[in-house]
Amino acid sequence: MILAADYQHLSTHIAMIQKDGIIIVDKDSGPSSFKVVETIKGLTKAKKAGHAGTLDPFASGVLVILLNQGTKLSSFLMSQDKVYRAALRLGIETDTQDLTGQIIKIRHTGVLPEDSIKEKTQQFVGTIKQVPPVFSALHHRGRRAYELARSGVAVDLQEREVRIEYINVLRVDLPTVWIEVCCSSGTYIRALAADLGRSLGTGAHLTFLRRLQSGPFHVDDALTATQVSEYLFNNRVDDVVIPLKQALKGMMEVEISDALARKIRSGHKPNKEELCGQNPSPPNSGDPLKAVVGEELVAVLEEDSGGYDIKRVFT
Repeated sequence: MILAADYQHLSTHIAMIQKDGIIIVDKDSGPSSFKVVETIKGLTKAKKAGHAGTLDPFASGVLVILLNQGTKLSSFLMSQDKVYRAALRLGIETDTQDLTGQIIKIRHTGVLPEDSIKEKTQQFVGTIKQVPPVFSALHHRGRRAYELARSGVAVDLQEREVRIEYINVLRVDLPTVWIEVCCSSGTYIRALAADLGRSLGTGAHLTFLRRLQSGPFHVDDALTATQVSEYLFNNRVDDVVIPLKQALKGMMEVEISDALARKIRSGHKPNKEELCGQNPSPPNSGDPLKAVVGEELVAVLEEDSGGYDIKRVFT
């Protein structure tokens, strides 16, 4: 554990690092995602910091922290699928759809066979319509929805399409049901729990939520905020910060010359001949790709009619 007396030395040491990239944090239940970002920003002395997908304060698990130029990766990382483990308490509905809210309805659960519960969950697999929780960070009438809801203002959020890749029922110990869910970005597990509870005729709310995976990043590879501080104090920055190029796992990459890198950074949109001429395997049509020089990420490109559009550039 790092001591308070050591923080002045840590602060002086970290001020010289200024790494661009991401940190995979295992967020504890309790603090908000914003609070975790601010903590990591302070530890790393980053000029800019953000995250790639919020977690509710009561939830834990993978929170992808973006540092400096890593904030430019937000849209690419946020769009990736997520995996969650959750516990639903049947028979009780709350206004927030989780254990932090006020009870609004209680029902008798009766006897629910596990097979019936599993059958109901499969009705939510695929592309579905979902109404986000009113206690959410979505903007509504120029304010956060949860701010309006807490002020007693009626919030009418529109349903939207989300995709549920799978729902596995892990354990049934009535009135609690444990599930694992793989879903698209923008899916609210609280809303899924409430909808599943209504489908079962009992109502439900979340009592536990842990994000196991965000895109390719798994909670087993994540670090707590305390571990981040200890690694940095011991000069193990490379064990904490994932560089920009490695942050976009799975995205096709093309190696380019220093000369072309300079042109792209000056705003030049490369054509297909410029990219494919330097690579034995041409990139797939329509897929975003990262242009790199060695281990350095130069830009994220996307094919258009005139060649490749520059989606993000890194200096």
